[in-house]
Amino acid sequence: MSLRINEILPNLTVNTDQGRFDLHDWIGDSWAILFSHPKDFTPVCTTEFGAVSLLDNAWKKRNAKVIGLSVDSVEEHAAWKADIETFSGAKPNFPIIADESLEISKALNMLPEDAYLPDGRTAADSASVRVVFIISPDKKIQLSIAYPMAVGRNFAEILRALDALQATYQAPIATPANWTVGEDVIIDLSLNDDQAKERFGQINVKLPYLRTTKAPK
Repeated sequence: MSLRINEILPNLTVNTDQGRFDLHDWIGDSWAILFSHPKDFTPVCTTEFGAVSLLDNAWKKRNAKVIGLSVDSVEEHAAWKADIETFSGAKPNFPIIADESLEISKALNMLPEDAYLPDGRTAADSASVRVVFIISPDKKIQLSIAYPMAVGRNFAEILRALDALQATYQAPIATPANWTVGEDVIIDLSLNDDQAKERFGQINVKLPYLRTTKAPK
């Protein structure tokens, strides 16, 4: 059974190239992006780590921390980061979890309990370790996406999803398809029209069950 939306992320103790710590302590009062990989020194994953590195200022602007995971060692992570910087031109400042035992991948339900890394293994042996979690400051999983081996992740979409999650977090609103920052939001059905007007001011009734308003600041 995979981890579900609104479940609390397990407070795992992780070993990374930036030290050993508990995930909840590392998250603190921030949002967090955890993105995982089946092996260091692989082509698609290298482009993805580069993309995340280039978004360093975007994550900081949104009070979001990023952390990678790969089922290789701390030493391999450090060497791989040099390749990532060479490829992308951006230094990967975030930690990468070392998960050689697969303990973290199994705890996060990316791999079955009986999974192991055979001698001479390839990324295909841990292919399902290609997941993105967005975690809110209350340590709950707000989004999860699993990617196949051949499809590189779209971090522009992950950033857009983070914006939408932050805009709607603990508020009676939702975002429509393809929403971006600055566009109108949908009013939750838990509010009737009078309550919606009292809370948001002007509302736009598109359908009895579809009402929009300006995104709250």
